[in-house]
Amino acid sequence: MSILTPDQLEAIAARFRALGDPCRLRILSYVMQGERSVSEVIEEVGSSQSNVSRHLQALYSAGMVERRRDGNSIYYSVTDPMILELCKLMCKCAERDAKQAYKKLSGRTA
Repeated sequence: MSILTPDQLEAIAARFRALGDPCRLRILSYVMQGERSVSEVIEEVGSSQSNVSRHLQALYSAGMVERRRDGNSIYYSVTDPMILELCKLMCKCAERDAKQAYKKLSGRTA
């Protein structure tokens, strides 16, 4: 792996910050299934329009989603399929950690 510049490191950190909120992860998971309108995201996530718009803006600013306007509606889609791979990797890590924690807990109670 090559040495990253400060600007590259900041861009990576910004992406991880964008992924650091459970609501944003729910939104991203939903938008990964296909292009979605803001109203569809609001309905799926069950949050207010202002909250969803704020989270979509954060994902957009981090370069994770793109948007297009069609009349009065704005549609969002994932910009980079590698985001899905990153999320899958993190899910595998979380699953592994949960299994290890369960084994430790099971060993103590046995």
